[in-house]
Amino acid sequence: MLLKDEVADKAIKLTARERRFIKFASVEFDGQIYMTPQDFLESVVEQEPRPRLKRKTLSPEEVQKLKDVTPQLKHGSSQLFRSLRDKGIISYTEYLFLLSVLTKPHSGFRIAFNMFDTDGNSRVDKDEFLVVSSQLSGKTLFFKFEQIRTTMEKIFSFAWKGKRGIESKEGEEAEEHDDYVDDEQGLQRKHKVDTTLQIHFFGKKGNQDLQYDGFYNFMKNLQTEVLELEFCEFSKGCECITEVDFAKILLRYTYLDTDEYDNYLDRLLDREAKEKGVSFDEFRQFCQFLNNLDDFSIAMRMYTLADQPISKDEFGRAVKICTGSELNSHLIDTVFAIFDEDGDGLLSYKEFIAIMKDRLHRGFKSNVKSEGWEAFKHCLKQEMKQQS
Repeated sequence: MLLKDEVADKAIKLTARERRFIKFASVEFDGQIYMTPQDFLESVVEQEPRPRLKRKTLSPEEVQKLKDVTPQLKHGSSQLFRSLRDKGIISYTEYLFLLSVLTKPHSGFRIAFNMFDTDGNSRVDKDEFLVVSSQLSGKTLFFKFEQIRTTMEKIFSFAWKGKRGIESKEGEEAEEHDDYVDDEQGLQRKHKVDTTLQIHFFGKKGNQDLQYDGFYNFMKNLQTEVLELEFCEFSKGCECITEVDFAKILLRYTYLDTDEYDNYLDRLLDREAKEKGVSFDEFRQFCQFLNNLDDFSIAMRMYTLADQPISKDEFGRAVKICTGSELNSHLIDTVFAIFDEDGDGLLSYKEFIAIMKDRLHRGFKSNVKSEGWEAFKHCLKQEMKQQS
């Protein structure tokens, strides 16, 4: 039995994403923990998982039933994860993969697929897909390629073996050729099971090719599904959310003090003479802009050169440059009402970028201290934000 200090040491060594996966994962099979589709959605939009007594241990028969209800890629939609609910399993490496999808601009996928679609037929095989996945994880093409390849093998190896007619041996002999990590947390234990994502992409037999159009739609639908969840949380069934609700969504993942947080909302309330509301399409358009935040930063540096405050016109032009579309003028006015500190019609570039990066990465990038007093203070701030 582990001593208390040893348990604490092991917990500290886990990354923020590992801790969050373990916290929200509600099922287990063959010694490995998994998220359900519902767990994944909740891990993205909720502070804490729903109460439960313990993880559910799945039987082989139950896992087979999950495989049978998984829809094909061509039947995907922006309701996929919500319709599956607890009828699916997502591994830790897939969790990281899905998180990366949420922060990527649509143009990034087209560029990646065009680079590695060697025959130009809008299809990628398994090897091509591994290279594309390296782009999703933010790594350069050839940097630690073998490590990237091995990680993605953990997601897709079982389907890949079946596609090439390689039968998996049973017993100890098979385990000798199995390079899965056997960790103590059950994140990546040795196992032989097709996950929901594998079946959705490659079919029940694992022998289908992944086409660009299908994967592009999967990415687009996943982003839309998560944004719909966030939007509906505040819209309460209405077509629009208020400008204050829009501000709360932007600020919910920041480390702002309570007073600072209130100042942002108070500025907005003082400057918004008439409430027009923000539609879902406007909200989605702004979030798609955030996925192009790196390009926006480059565009703004071209305008300001020295990170000087920026005007509404400069902001709008930079958004159009990096996204190809224009933001609604009311949305720009709302953003400036929130972030224009002294009311001079100019936006603090550094402050805006810092907060938007926290929003884009849902707090993970700045979540360095996740234990002890700092974690308690942040948790308290987040709870106060939710109640305000």
